[in-house]
Amino acid sequence: MQKIKELLIKYREIIVYLVFGVLTTAVNYISLFVLQKLFDGGEYSFLILNVPAWLISVVFAFITNKLFVFESRSWKFSVASKEFLEFCGARVLSLAIEELILFIFVNLLFLPEWPVKIAASVFVVIFNYVASKLVIFKKGRE
Repeated sequence: MQKIKELLIKYREIIVYLVFGVLTTAVNYISLFVLQKLFDGGEYSFLILNVPAWLISVVFAFITNKLFVFESRSWKFSVASKEFLEFCGARVLSLAIEELILFIFVNLLFLPEWPVKIAASVFVVIFNYVASKLVIFKKGRE
């Protein structure tokens, strides 16, 4: 039991990131699903509806990553604004990569939307963790 406790303490950040990563992904998928239902039969493609779903999930992810994963407690404007801009910048890059993956595999290769979206999400989660850990929520920022 002590060994398990030590492992949980050692890997706390990664475990918490994965929990909130799953929740962020759920927010993204649910938002996208709802948007698809709202605009069913409309002129909006999967790629277009993916963007507002992404925006909703980015706000959720920033707050949860800042507070619970990387424990960046400062809400001082200079700190929080820098973190938010860097966070959004990294997320814009990962959105561009995800959109490119969706475009290639869904629009050009005609693979089903949701399996491609799920596969792309794995890459996005890994990329976002590395960007957050090494750049955005660095320790000792204040």
